[in-house]
Amino acid sequence: MRHDDSIARQDWERRTGRRSGASADGTVVAPKPPGGLEAHPGVGHVTLTWDLVPAASGYAIYRAESPDGPFELLRHGGADVPAVPDPPFADTDVTAGRTYWYEVATAAGPDATPGERSEEVSARAIEGRALPVEARVDVGATKGRLDRVWRMVGSERLSQLDEPVDRFGNDIGAEFAQALAHGHAELGVTTVRAHAILHDDLEVFKIAPDGQPRYDFSRVDSILDRLLAMGLRPVIELSFMPRDLASDPSRTVFGYRGIVSPPRDWDQWGELVGRLAAHLVGRFGLAEVAEWGFEVWNEPNLEVFWTGTKADYYRLYDTAVRAIKAVDGSLRVGGPATAAAEWLDDFASHVAGSGVPLDFLSTHTYGNVPIDALAILQRHGLTAEVWWTEWGISPTHFGDLNDGAFGAPFILRGLKAAQGRVTALSYWVISDHFEELGRGERLFHNGFGLLTVGNLRKPRYWAVRLAAELGDHVVHTEASGDGAGGLVELWATRASDGRIDVLAWNSTLNAAKHGGDQLLDRTVQLRVEGLANPEYRASLARVDQSHSNITARCAPDLVWPSPEEWVTLRAADHLHQEELGILHPVEGQVALTIDLPMPGIIRLRLVPGGPTDDGTQQHQEMS
Repeated sequence: MRHDDSIARQDWERRTGRRSGASADGTVVAPKPPGGLEAHPGVGHVTLTWDLVPAASGYAIYRAESPDGPFELLRHGGADVPAVPDPPFADTDVTAGRTYWYEVATAAGPDATPGERSEEVSARAIEGRALPVEARVDVGATKGRLDRVWRMVGSERLSQLDEPVDRFGNDIGAEFAQALAHGHAELGVTTVRAHAILHDDLEVFKIAPDGQPRYDFSRVDSILDRLLAMGLRPVIELSFMPRDLASDPSRTVFGYRGIVSPPRDWDQWGELVGRLAAHLVGRFGLAEVAEWGFEVWNEPNLEVFWTGTKADYYRLYDTAVRAIKAVDGSLRVGGPATAAAEWLDDFASHVAGSGVPLDFLSTHTYGNVPIDALAILQRHGLTAEVWWTEWGISPTHFGDLNDGAFGAPFILRGLKAAQGRVTALSYWVISDHFEELGRGERLFHNGFGLLTVGNLRKPRYWAVRLAAELGDHVVHTEASGDGAGGLVELWATRASDGRIDVLAWNSTLNAAKHGGDQLLDRTVQLRVEGLANPEYRASLARVDQSHSNITARCAPDLVWPSPEEWVTLRAADHLHQEELGILHPVEGQVALTIDLPMPGIIRLRLVPGGPTDDGTQQHQEMS
């Protein structure tokens, strides 16, 4: 690692946990505690269910090893927001034969104090072998249309498109462009949340020797031209502060030294933002830019990203949104883009009280399914979209969770839970070409990316791809048995051509289980009903530790592949899929028994029709 990168990482680790303003104002009253709490014993887990509470954004779960306590908040191995949005919840940090006591409290917001707790319940984790999960899919019972919330994805600075070959021989610009193209073509990504559009490497703002401001958006135009040519649109993240506008240019973050101080001249900040918006409308057209979004800053609740106060951020937001709306009211603006979903209630209160527009409420979370932010907006009488502009299995680049299979079912759990609650759930990020704390020193360095350097597809990538391949019509599913709902979940669709896709996955939020746990492995007895055709071509795809996992295809001590090793890895870079032959439904039903490890995903695909005319079975290539 280069010296500058090492210093940047040390600075990040020292400051990343510090808050730049009070998290919550303490005035939010939590809804009543949930009723109907039940604890269901299982092999390797205890699953909790409870009744939903109106106006709750999430639920905090407390556990004790004695009815007298102490009850401690479950944090799932380090999730930045411990509250879960709804039941059921599977506690997998258990020992067989030991009894645990639980209480659940509602939370009005992720940084609000949880309310009164429910009555306690208890259960004992079961010893022995788990019975199968019985899963039923009724393809004739439509539940609504699929909401493709993964259409937005995060990226490192788009200026990486102009980066040269790195010291390891990787062509950063070309590979980064290819990663974005893969996301568009294979995942259905249409929008990219672009970091740091005001950073000085794009030279948008300077004070000339005569003391007058100079604006230059030519490099921004060049980058956006390339993005739009790929079929992608940007979310313009309004950060970092240009050096000549910063109140303290010495306050920076990351190796590329993004300036994190408030502006020294608030009017000039508004002028810069307004001129940028007007320029983009003039160059790309109002109809186009109105489809984008302008997000004010990045994680201002963290000192490492914002040296001002919460009130300073609100001034930053208010000034920016007024400048943008002065260009045209149809341009979309949002915030507060906070880490760990903080400030949401207070920010919503500020917007509601000030009358400043809010088109989308944006925030971030890692290691958990996002809480229900719509409840916060509704409490303040606001109507806006909800954009999670950063979300992922881990908040740590170079962490332990990013390269393996653990994150794959986590993604599906989040995408399904977000249905009907959010407009965008943006995975952070598309590519391991990521420079904030220094570039990876080896191919598999547990980077944030869905794609490696060199654009090999990680298990998390395959999870998004399986979601992207679902049909538009969601159909009824139900499951019962040991682990149903808490561990094993289902998602099934019917496409317009009659194709049926059934996804099932086995996962836990407990990051300590990222290497797997045989006690949590399950067998799924799957029955698909309501099939209208006499025969279907069936195939089964898998993503787990042994399947569709590129890291399992190379030696643990691999640093960078040789040319021959690259050939081997690229040949192995495909979704594992096996043909099951022709299935003939009996009374509209087919049944299969399938092993499903934790972590793991299976996708059963049923395509109407038999063998092709030449007598062979059709096979969809997944390369």
